[in-house]
Amino acid sequence: MPTSPLPIAGVRQIRAPQDTSVSGMSDIQTTVSDVLAAVRSRGDAAVAEFAARFDGSDLTAFEVGPDERRAAVDELDPQTRADTEFAIDNVRRFAEAQLATMLPLEIEIRDGVHLGHRILPIERVGCYVPGGRYPLLSAPVMTIVPAKVAGVDEVIACLPPNAHRAMIAGCHLSGADRIFRIGGAQAIAAMAFGTETVPAVNKIVGPGNAFVNEAKRQVFGPVGIDQLAGPSEIYILADRTGDAEMIATDLLAQAEHDVRTRVGLITTDAALAQAVEDEVARQLHDLATAETAAQAWRDYGEIAVCDDEAAMIAYSDHIAAEHLQIHTADAHALAQKLRNYGSLFIGEMASVVYSDKCCGTNHTLPTMAAGRYTGGLWVGAYMKVATHQWLEPEGVRQVAPPAVRQSASEGLDGHRRAAQIRLDRLQATAE
Repeated sequence: MPTSPLPIAGVRQIRAPQDTSVSGMSDIQTTVSDVLAAVRSRGDAAVAEFAARFDGSDLTAFEVGPDERRAAVDELDPQTRADTEFAIDNVRRFAEAQLATMLPLEIEIRDGVHLGHRILPIERVGCYVPGGRYPLLSAPVMTIVPAKVAGVDEVIACLPPNAHRAMIAGCHLSGADRIFRIGGAQAIAAMAFGTETVPAVNKIVGPGNAFVNEAKRQVFGPVGIDQLAGPSEIYILADRTGDAEMIATDLLAQAEHDVRTRVGLITTDAALAQAVEDEVARQLHDLATAETAAQAWRDYGEIAVCDDEAAMIAYSDHIAAEHLQIHTADAHALAQKLRNYGSLFIGEMASVVYSDKCCGTNHTLPTMAAGRYTGGLWVGAYMKVATHQWLEPEGVRQVAPPAVRQSASEGLDGHRRAAQIRLDRLQATAE
């Protein structure tokens, strides 16, 4: 197996992924730019045209009405509905616990100088719910439920017109206020700019394909977004205690998402590395989704062997994987030493699949090394921390003089006057 030079000392790749850069972006950017401009200028008419062109849809009325919402829920088999509600309950409980840690603040930092912040929910949020090859009922749960817990006034859900009807049920059960059958870049445009039927939102969240991702990038600014997501990723950290069969199973479980999924093992044990390589090959023989998983493993699979734990930690933090599992003798101790990841799965009992589906943490996570600077979607993403201040006379006496001096030194005479007038008024009143 070939080796490749790496930026971290003490690490060698015995299986290296292909170049993970995205090609063909210029065509996507142009297409998306055209879609955004058309929807912004022509509203629903443009949305209908793009729905016909990209989705083969002849819809002209996009909103899913109350009767159809209830019918979609009624069509769910009882076990699917129960499992969906189980996931909703777990996500809600965790979001509520997270919300409880977000507190307003009031502090008097100096005599008469009062500062603080409020925790304010965003007024209207748009949740993009991808269609995909399978009805991913966890998708609306992860974006809509935390928004409702946060107290967002109105949650808009958009999903492709050809999405499985069960996805409508998932949006309804998760608490979406309005649901629209609009997919792709045109959905992002409709939510960003508003149309005759779709209200403009303040922030857009949720994963999607390259066109959705690019549309989110282009509308960002007047409209907030959660993140720009790339293909899914899983890396597993393991020492000699790692179970090759379990590791291979988890890698392939994520690899079946997409042919561009990044899957990797970072280990301190060369024997385990080889055992996992062999086990992946064995399991691909009878995996129902082998066509997708095998291509992802072939093109983006990685195995890196590290000289010691320090090198394993350094390389893991460099990768900053979306999903990071720990299969070591003391997983909790190692977890405390890691800092760059989307979500951490501590110990071999904690599989990504549980978080993907129903255990309660959010599966909308940073990819492409964004875990170096941000975490995943959470209840706080639907809220603003907005500061405020108020001053008593004694506070003005303390802050005005340095503000006057700083403004004068910067040549900002208007600033200087605004700082000085209040001090002058106080002094005049005192006399």
